Order: sequence, then C-alpha cells, then structure tokens
Amino acid sequence: MIKIRLARGGRVHRPIYTIVASDARSPRDGKFLEKLGQYDPNRAEVLSDVKTESIGVWLSKGAVMSDTVRSLLKKNNVKV
Repeated sequence: MIKIRLARGGRVHRPIYTIVASDARSPRDGKFLEKLGQYDPNRAEVLSDVKTESIGVWLSKGAVMSDTVRSLLKKNNVKV
C-alpha cells in the first residue's frame, strides 16, 4: 500500500518535514517514491512546493494520506 506521509529531515531542534509518497512498509525516513512538498513548522509559510497534481494522481492510484498530512493540507487551504 502507498502512503502519503511526512519524512523528517533538518537538524536537532530544527526539523523540516518532506511530504512523500512511499510504501507503507518502508521506514519513516527511508526509501520513497516521490517528493510531493515540504513542511517547515519554524517558518511563517509552513508549506512550500506542494505538488497538488501529483498528490491527486497518487490518490487516484489508491494511495492513502496520513492524518497529519490531511490536516496540514486542510489548514492551509490546499485543494487536492
């Protein structure tokens, strides 16, 4: 099963999360299929480079969004 979820990056106490499409069996920060955007909780504009078309394509193929990604996109008025 394919999941659209967050992968953690950055450094200690300064996280930057990448929205990725990955296999549900792969580790959180491991192998992924495609980068779909970035989430930086330390900036005013928290979401950047969100590929809404690609997210829609993955969802049409049967991918499932994590609860966190779903709520982030909803809070920032990103239409998928």
